[in-house]
Amino acid sequence: MARGKLIVLEGPEGVGKTTQVKLLSQYLTSIEVSHVVLREPGGSPLGERIRELVLDPAQDIHPRAEALLFLAARAQLMYVVRAHLDLGDVVLMDRFFLSTYAYQIVGRGLPEDAVRAANSFATDGVVPNLTLLLMYPVGAGLARVDRRGGRDRMERAGIDFHERVAGAFAQFLDEDWQRAHPETGHIETIDARGAEWEVSERVISFLGECWPETFRPGPWSE
Repeated sequence: MARGKLIVLEGPEGVGKTTQVKLLSQYLTSIEVSHVVLREPGGSPLGERIRELVLDPAQDIHPRAEALLFLAARAQLMYVVRAHLDLGDVVLMDRFFLSTYAYQIVGRGLPEDAVRAANSFATDGVVPNLTLLLMYPVGAGLARVDRRGGRDRMERAGIDFHERVAGAFAQFLDEDWQRAHPETGHIETIDARGAEWEVSERVISFLGECWPETFRPGPWSE
């Protein structure tokens, strides 16, 4: 049985990842492609409980504990991901471990070697087929977050933290960085500016170029 594809959408706060995952799922449903949508942290009963903890503004969590909580949720989620890949499904992920590299290594300043080793243990060899990094100005992204409601614990970090995170994501596009981090798989950028449907067209068009047999190009509008 053919192995499925793991497609990850990543980026700093407010870039529209969750919206684009939802629109991509709607598109795959319309062309009858078997798929599943998962998120990090989350995607399993344990992961969803951990998500409640790490995003709760009332929680005071040390950066090392924060990283380990994310990794625990990820380790549990890998059983779900592997099962769907073995069935030949497309797995759409709203964040994966690039977020750990950006938020915990660069944003929180944790040691890269230790976090990479722990992540390797948690993922157990799972590598994305493709990560689409949505890019959007930091300040505008946080303004989007504020318009949709109160900030969670991660979103409440200072602007310096969010600028470090955005800078880390930009660094991940460098080919030398990707060669030095083969566990990330291939990373491409998508311009997240414009209307939601315009960004969705960019995502679907790019995936159609990569895998026309799966992501068949077709009309997509509001």
